[in-house]
Amino acid sequence: MRSPEYAFEEPLVELRRRIEELEAYPEGSGQRKEIGRLEKEWMRETRQVYSGLSRWQKTLVARHDERPHALDYVSALMEDWVEIHGDRAFADDPAIVSGFARFRGRSVAVIGHEKGRGTKERIRRNFGQARPEGYRKALRVMRLAEKFRRPVLTFIDTPGAYPGIGAEERGQAEAIARNLIEMASLKVPIIATVTGEGGSGGALALGVGNRVFVLEYATYSVISPEGCAAILWKDQARKVEAAEALRLSAPDLLKFGIVDGIIEEPLGGAHTDTAEICRRVGETLEKALGELEGMSPAQLISERGAKFRALGVFESE
Repeated sequence: MRSPEYAFEEPLVELRRRIEELEAYPEGSGQRKEIGRLEKEWMRETRQVYSGLSRWQKTLVARHDERPHALDYVSALMEDWVEIHGDRAFADDPAIVSGFARFRGRSVAVIGHEKGRGTKERIRRNFGQARPEGYRKALRVMRLAEKFRRPVLTFIDTPGAYPGIGAEERGQAEAIARNLIEMASLKVPIIATVTGEGGSGGALALGVGNRVFVLEYATYSVISPEGCAAILWKDQARKVEAAEALRLSAPDLLKFGIVDGIIEEPLGGAHTDTAEICRRVGETLEKALGELEGMSPAQLISERGAKFRALGVFESE
């Protein structure tokens, strides 16, 4: 059962259910006309609902169960995918997938958070919350990409790095910090795309890119609204207020210069049309790769460094 917080989506879900029921019936008189009427109503209602989403509601859309994950983008956009497992130090972390593939004629490295589908798969992948071995696996693939001069594409979608005792004992903070240092000086193009939740250092550990993009209803912040509310006010019930204060939505991120562009989602969010959002992400990545291909390693590093040093700079009146 969906959380009551998704009440804003219920009328849209009901309309889609009625359309699907009619489509399952044998063709009859007036059926197509009624389907067409309901589809127009769904589009009208969806535009109205999604044009007025609060930052908290956008957070819920970013967490939607059916939203495409890293492996969906790999399946739709990549060819000759070869996954790399393990960090050669402790274990393999299924919360992060990584490997090499061909993307529209280019050989690339691909790294992303993977939340999984269904309860069993989500538990195995720890709901996209990576442990240190996940970040070390990602770094292993980045170093291989640098060695063989392959651009790195990352897909970010995590509530944050896993905060369990075992993860802390194995050096969670060091693993994240190491990735930040190494990505800052990597000699190949890095393009990061926030596809769902971009939570804290667990997201940033894959986010130090020459280009950083965010999907229209994705979020990117130093902490989740619930965590922020718990720390500031000792009350998670104030998560809606925290989401507004965090300014974590795509327009906020673009305004503050944290991302380089927003990838528009299909009407009703990425979960309504996986094929279309994958196509749009693919076009954005292809264009960005074209812009970065002519840059030397020194230029890539210099540009990347300048980009991240500029974050947080402001002038007081």
